[in-house]
Amino acid sequence: MHTFTKQTVGRPAQWEEAGLRWLAAQSAAGGATVVRVLGRDDSGLTEERIETASPNPADATAFGGQLAITHRIEGARWGEGPAGWTGPGYQGPNEHLLELPVRAHERWGRMYAEDRVRPLLADSGIRGSGLDALERLCGRLERGDFDTDDTPARLHGDLWSGNLLWSPLGVVLIDPSAHVGHRETDLAALALFGTPHLDRIVAGYERVQPLAPGWRDRVELHQLSMVLMHAVVFGGSYRDHAAGIARHYTSG
Repeated sequence: MHTFTKQTVGRPAQWEEAGLRWLAAQSAAGGATVVRVLGRDDSGLTEERIETASPNPADATAFGGQLAITHRIEGARWGEGPAGWTGPGYQGPNEHLLELPVRAHERWGRMYAEDRVRPLLADSGIRGSGLDALERLCGRLERGDFDTDDTPARLHGDLWSGNLLWSPLGVVLIDPSAHVGHRETDLAALALFGTPHLDRIVAGYERVQPLAPGWRDRVELHQLSMVLMHAVVFGGSYRDHAAGIARHYTSG
């Protein structure tokens, strides 16, 4: 077996390992395949090395259905971390990990505003009218203006296209920031930087779990936390992008 040692250590390594194992708990029930953790020590996480292959429509459709099963969870509350996890969670590249709150909420909008948007604003570099729009959007989120009838979901939490690997045996998930959140957030993350055969992934997902009406209109809203994370780490156009999202959902 070929292995790979990821240079993530300390609490962030524990967070990632907990997330991988929590997501993998659904694999036996038909959920997505998750990279196997083989060990963790002072040098980092040792994981199974995945052989890669070209993306294809059949695997995309299959993965969509698997992701819907991975999202299933009973008795969880918005914002909680992997089973047994205490303390904050982490997101972002190793050289600039961002600490985010992990705690239970009764409603998604409040969790998203308080734990996924507001904590990033101070370091985002966004000022003036852009910051005002983000604050107004947080207010709308906290009031529940964008809540749906969806139940909490077991999220990968950082599901941009680089964190799923196409292998000869199908799609494999890596590098999560796993927590309990809204199913639309994982799907929106896949759309942010472009994922091959995304339409097939969504179709496969909806065969297992139909999405709430109007979900396409909420894609950018669910991308906001990831865009803000990029604004903190990289600055530049991500600041304008985040402010633009906020204006879109607060205008009119």
